[in-house]
Amino acid sequence: MSEQQTTAGTEVPSTPHESEPTFLGLNPGGWVALAMLAVFAVLVWKKVPGAIGRALDDKIKLIRDQLAEAESLREEAEALKAEYEAKAKSADKDREALLERAKHEADEIVAKAKTDAEALIERRTRMAEDKIAAEERAAIEQLRASAADAATKAAAKLIAERHDPATDEKLVNQAIGEIASR
Repeated sequence: MSEQQTTAGTEVPSTPHESEPTFLGLNPGGWVALAMLAVFAVLVWKKVPGAIGRALDDKIKLIRDQLAEAESLREEAEALKAEYEAKAKSADKDREALLERAKHEADEIVAKAKTDAEALIERRTRMAEDKIAAEERAAIEQLRASAADAATKAAAKLIAERHDPATDEKLVNQAIGEIASR
């Protein structure tokens, strides 16, 4: 290009030799670089990189400790989880055993109640049969007594009709003779 530069359609005149100010032979960029070197030298002299390294090491150690603690907590949580799962399974088994025992006891109670009911029915039936038999015996005894009474009355009536006082006297004397001969 020539002494003039074009930028985006406009012409900007350029100066061929612009000079930057210098101090002790360093331009501003040199002074910045020198300042940076001085800062780095001070940092190294004050052992800042070691302090940063120690701080980072401490931070790494803290993070490792936290990770170890988190791992131990995770293991404890897994152990607790396993323990509670075992307890839950045990509780399920206990519940099933309890249900089975309750069913068995209920079956025993039903069987005993059935046996007791059958025994009660049998006892009541026997008592009713005994009562009926007693009533039958009482009725038969009453019937016999009534029959004996009727027979006695009928015999007395027949004897009274067929025998007269003389025949009675003869029979009484004969009975007394038989008794005396014994």
